[in-house]
Amino acid sequence: MAAAHSRRGLRRAAPLIAPSIAPIALSAGEPAGIGPELCLAAAQQPRNWPLVCVADRVLLAQRAQRLHWTVGLQDYTPGLPIACEAGQLCVLHQPLAASSVPGQLDAANAHYVLGLIDRAVDGCMRGEFSALVTAPVQKSLLSDAGVAFSGHTEYIALRTRSPHPVMLLTAGTLRVALATTHLALREVSSALNTPDLLATLLILAGDLHRFFGIEQPRIAVCGLNPHAGEAGHLGDEELRIIAPAIRQARARGVRVEGPLPADTAFVPRQLATCDAVLAMYHDQGLPVLKALGFGQAVNVTLGLPIVRTSVDHGTALDLAGTGRADSGSLLAAIAMAGHIATVVQPRERTGP
Repeated sequence: MAAAHSRRGLRRAAPLIAPSIAPIALSAGEPAGIGPELCLAAAQQPRNWPLVCVADRVLLAQRAQRLHWTVGLQDYTPGLPIACEAGQLCVLHQPLAASSVPGQLDAANAHYVLGLIDRAVDGCMRGEFSALVTAPVQKSLLSDAGVAFSGHTEYIALRTRSPHPVMLLTAGTLRVALATTHLALREVSSALNTPDLLATLLILAGDLHRFFGIEQPRIAVCGLNPHAGEAGHLGDEELRIIAPAIRQARARGVRVEGPLPADTAFVPRQLATCDAVLAMYHDQGLPVLKALGFGQAVNVTLGLPIVRTSVDHGTALDLAGTGRADSGSLLAAIAMAGHIATVVQPRERTGP
């Protein structure tokens, strides 16, 4: 992550007229990481959508002072107007358990981090917020604190009682979805099965239409093994699991191709024929996407009753408190969340 941000002497732009949507919730993530300053960096830009940062207000003030950034922090009160001009940030105060130092993890704040997500998700579920944007969290810290946490995607799915979340990362016109998410590589094969792959394809096709307005989405599906299994000589998951899911998806009207060798699924000629690629595991598809769009990519969770987007990077503890972290991915995630929230008919919400 690079690109310095200078915030001194920034002139405030005139307020923008926000669409008539509920505020977008922005959870500030790991307090020792770059999340809090990314939220402050986002506040330096005028916004098209009302934004509420779920965070410790004192932490944000301290981080702004450390960086010599001038940001006005407005207390969040449901129902009252929210400033959208540059230099202002509306904050839903959630107190830290222990004071935080940039770059220094403290397990005492593990439940604070989860509390940010819980408050934002619950607000989305009851219609208080129109969407959720998440800054990065430190999975190792949560695990060390005894929390079973494999990632935002899985945690939010559990809280919203969503049985089949799908992770989709976007960078420009490139969209990569994942059949499995945060698993050790040795566990991927046993985690794959035809019913789940079919469900993933149906959700992916449905939300490509719902979120991105693609009338008949075209999906390319990667194989698991080299050369997509070489007709069973390099593994049989393609024959036993992936191909049957593709056939069943086609029978349901989904336009899907594969299984394709992953080493050629991302060549430009192939990408020109599809709207999204479904990779079998995390590091099969995401290295390509991040190589092409790191710092500007957005993580979108499909299959939820709420709209949720996130950044494409981690907590960057080494950059925390320096002001050098690139806010491009967070700004893109906010913009995408706002766009989706204005065009998507919300699903019926039920409390968690």
